[in-house]
Amino acid sequence: MNLFKALCCFILLVPPVDRAWGQAPALTIEECYTLARQNYPLIKQYDLISRSSRYSVENAGKLYLPQLAVSGQATYQSETINFGEVIPPMPGVTFPSLSKDQYKIQAEISQQIYDGGVSKLQKESSRANEAIQQQQLEVNLYAIRDRITQLYFGILLMDAQLEQNRLRKADLQSATDKAQAALNNGVAYRSNVDELKAEIMNTDMAATEFSANRKAYMKMLEAFIHQPLNDSTRLAWPAPVAPQQGIHRPEITYYDIQKKAFDVQEKQLQSGYLPKLSAFFQGAYGRPTLNIVDNKFGTWWMGGVRLNWSLGSLYSLKNNRQLLDINRQNLDVNKETFLFNTGMSLQQQNQDIDKFATLIEQDDSAITLRSSVKKSAQAQLDNGVITVHEYISQLNAENLAKQSRILHSIQLLQAQYNYKNTSGN
Repeated sequence: MNLFKALCCFILLVPPVDRAWGQAPALTIEECYTLARQNYPLIKQYDLISRSSRYSVENAGKLYLPQLAVSGQATYQSETINFGEVIPPMPGVTFPSLSKDQYKIQAEISQQIYDGGVSKLQKESSRANEAIQQQQLEVNLYAIRDRITQLYFGILLMDAQLEQNRLRKADLQSATDKAQAALNNGVAYRSNVDELKAEIMNTDMAATEFSANRKAYMKMLEAFIHQPLNDSTRLAWPAPVAPQQGIHRPEITYYDIQKKAFDVQEKQLQSGYLPKLSAFFQGAYGRPTLNIVDNKFGTWWMGGVRLNWSLGSLYSLKNNRQLLDINRQNLDVNKETFLFNTGMSLQQQNQDIDKFATLIEQDDSAITLRSSVKKSAQAQLDNGVITVHEYISQLNAENLAKQSRILHSIQLLQAQYNYKNTSGN
């Protein structure tokens, strides 16, 4: 069955509950999606992720700020330089001796000149991690749509069943009134009236059950959207949606963002073996000073540039790159698996749409026949041809056919929205 047939079947569905309620504003399913997203506790992580990333980026930028380091030490050594051992004795000259206890307190200011791109790549890595975490949050928030859909259509089903139950009760009440009039005129049995009244009590019990289920669904929906709901709250009957091709789920973006993060990690591997250049200035106080022949406390300073070039990362560079390639391949496999499973779900949901559309057509035919039989049974009951029990059997058969159509109508619409949510369109 093609989509046009399915939609045509569904366009005929005008729920009686909406006609009874009139034109008052109603809560729509799209509004429920939006409110559930806005009020879900997990949404608060958006701000936390952004703030965390901002601090990480700022910290990476501060690597180029002047760095101050202070150190100090006090030592005692077994021996010091003996100038007399290296310089021949000279008359009248006394060589200085250095103390074995030595002291130094030092401060150094260094300024990064070139870091091989470390700070830049740290910023890119922080932003990539932020994007990954935010998209993971999008994936988690998107999953709420399925729960909202189930609750929303559960409430619509209860509303439709309540309305159908009300119509059934009206038919029973009409038959009861006629039976009571016949009893008053002495042309009917008391058991006929009692049997009809007992069936009316069954409709009252069914209404109680439907109302309780609706209230339970409403409470759960209220918790999700954080809006006050009550028994008078009306939900709008959603418009049918045509299934669209393609998958546009947030998971797809999540996989793509992760792949970009691997690119940043590969650049960081390259920056690991590049040289680093910095300028520094040292100032110190202690004994001995830079003038080691003067065994006194004093100050000194020095400044210059410092080159650091560590090639140790080259030993593991090849393996680290292979690990990144393996991670990329795992990511591709996960993405392919997700697309495969989602495609299978869409095929099943599309079959469900066709199935429920066909069932609705069959329900319409069954209702037409059952209504004709019930109408005939009503006339036969009025003329005393059949018993009340036989009339109730025909009335129940018609009601069952109508309940079946209500269920299939809701299932068709829910299948369409399930398809929409699964495909992300």
